[in-house]
Parts: sequence; structure tokens; C-alpha cells
Amino acid sequence: MNQLLRKAGWWVRDYAYAALWQTRAAFNRTDPATFTSGTRAPIVVLPGVYETWKFMQPMVTRLHERGHPVHVLTELERNRRPVAEMAEKVTAFLERAGIEDAVIVAHSKGGLSGKLVMLGRAGARVRGMLAVATPFGGSRYAVVMPVRALRAFSPRDPGIVELAAQRDVNARIVSIYGRFDPHIPEGSELPGAKNVQLDTGGHFRVLAHPRVMAELAALAE
Repeated sequence: MNQLLRKAGWWVRDYAYAALWQTRAAFNRTDPATFTSGTRAPIVVLPGVYETWKFMQPMVTRLHERGHPVHVLTELERNRRPVAEMAEKVTAFLERAGIEDAVIVAHSKGGLSGKLVMLGRAGARVRGMLAVATPFGGSRYAVVMPVRALRAFSPRDPGIVELAAQRDVNARIVSIYGRFDPHIPEGSELPGAKNVQLDTGGHFRVLAHPRVMAELAALAE
């Protein structure tokens, strides 16, 4: 019973966090160009499905304050298109901007696109990736979702299966996730990667956990 109550509490706090930052994102008019200055390793931010970069703005701000030029792709909009299409947009951006030695910081679906970027022609431009709550093995809940954008996360989806089978870049990925994820019951452990399980639960509010910034500092600085 105590475990059920704990999970229920994590679930409530998780959705409260998501509602807060989705609302703030809707009214946020910050120009992303204000974050592109800095002398440390360049950061490329990839949000999750139905999220814009503004959902991750607290992290963007902290990274920029630490001296990192932080790049967001407004053309990803709310990240509803297929993973491969999003990865191609990121690849084209890295090539167009001439960015080297980048660190990708991704949430949820963004981590799938990030891994595909690392496996592609711009892979040498990426030092590594910090992926927060990413469904590397899919989520069984996806099979009952009413829209294709969510059904694509099924563990049986060809894209998920193929991406999971490609492990060449896993050693350059840090996968960080909670003990309980209401969206990904399978968890986010990635074979061959550095896997960090937080002593808390959630899919969204784990973005604000201090360990996320600590692992990012170790990867990028």
C-alpha cells in the first residue's frame, strides 16, 4: 500500500510539473538567440513529444549561465513528426551551423532522435548525449494510444526495434530516469550506456532533479 501511495504521489507531482511548464511555455516569448553565446561545449536541446524547447527552458537557462552556448530548433515545433524526420532536422542544423563537439540534452522522445543523429552522418559532431526519461525500448502503453505520434513508441514498432539494435553509440550516452515512470513502465535503461536511476519517480519533473545537471556537467565540462 505504501508503495502504491508513493507512486500516486509521484504521478500527481509529475503532472503538476508538466502542467505548470506547458502553461509557462505557451506564454513565453523569450528569443532563443539569447542563449547562443558562450565558450564552453555547445549544447543542443531536444524536447519530448508535444513539447517545445520552452518546456525545458529552466535547464536551458542554467546551462547558459554555466557558459554553454545553447541551441534550440524552433522548426521542431511540438515534436510531433516521426523520430527519423526530427533527427534529419537536427543533423541538417548541425551541418548548417558548423557545430562540433556538441552535447545533446534530450527529454523523452528527443533522446530517440538524438541517438539517431549520433548514428548518422553528423555523428562525429556530437560528443555525447544526456537523455532524460527516454523510451529506448518503447512503452507498452503506446499500443493503445489513439494517435500515430504516440503509437510509434510501441516496443514492437520497427523504428524502436531497429534503433535498440544499434548499440555503437550507446557508450556515449547517459540515460537518466526515475524509479517509476508513469509513461514508460519498462524504464529507460540502455545497454552499454551510463545508466542513472534517480531515487524518485516521474516522467517530467525528473528534468529538474539536481543529478541531471551534475551528470550533464560531467559530460559537457
